[in-house]
Amino acid sequence: MSEPDVLTGWQRAPFEAHGVRHEVLRRGTGPGVVLVPELPGATPAVMALANRLVDAGFRVAVPSVIGEPGRAPSGGYLAGSIARMCVSREFAAFARRADRPVARFLRSLARDLHAECGGPGVGVIGMCFSGGFALAAAAEPAVLAPVLSQPAMPPPIGAGKVATGLSAHEEAVIARRVEVDGLCAMGLRFTRDRAVPDERFETLAALIGPGWRAFEIDSSPGNPDGIPARSHSVLTDPSAEVPGHPTQRANDAVVAFLREQLTG
Repeated sequence: MSEPDVLTGWQRAPFEAHGVRHEVLRRGTGPGVVLVPELPGATPAVMALANRLVDAGFRVAVPSVIGEPGRAPSGGYLAGSIARMCVSREFAAFARRADRPVARFLRSLARDLHAECGGPGVGVIGMCFSGGFALAAAAEPAVLAPVLSQPAMPPPIGAGKVATGLSAHEEAVIARRVEVDGLCAMGLRFTRDRAVPDERFETLAALIGPGWRAFEIDSSPGNPDGIPARSHSVLTDPSAEVPGHPTQRANDAVVAFLREQLTG
């Protein structure tokens, strides 16, 4: 069941583009930020992040690309969301490096949010399976601040360790934007997260160049903050609102990056 309190104040309406239709939740005022949920969907933890962004002065749009907004996570819910993602044509084509309908949908949503909010451009935050979608969305000129939190797709097996999840076309556009526009991007991860290996961040650093902002949290054995090696979700970690905790500092760093890129 959903938890209505985390959805209080959010406007809900469908948005359709490129044959893809999803409900989008919007709230806040200020520069626009698209927040793409992690699996299994827009959970209370994801919506808490969305509300923190609203409180920080952003107009936030949360597309419900998978799952049910506000529903608490569970083993069965997670398994069902993974199964739906695996069979959906929206998310297909990672292995073939082809464009995915969901990436085109997110670029259209970013354009729509930019038209609504005005200003120089918008930010896009992706997490876990949607982490790479934030960078794919930056093939849209309106996207000035892509944030990749624990980008875990494609699976880091073999050549997948260095893969960004971008299509060949998206990668070429991003490279051109880096060179011509000075595009910057931010990446976050726990250092011992097997889903986000060192090699992936090295590939992203090479693609983005000086504009790559990496925020890596030590999760090695004996780390001073006692962070477990299995830690994965950075921005929605249970300690994300604990003052001084590395994940709280990560949230602050994302807000600072968005302000820098979207307001100057």
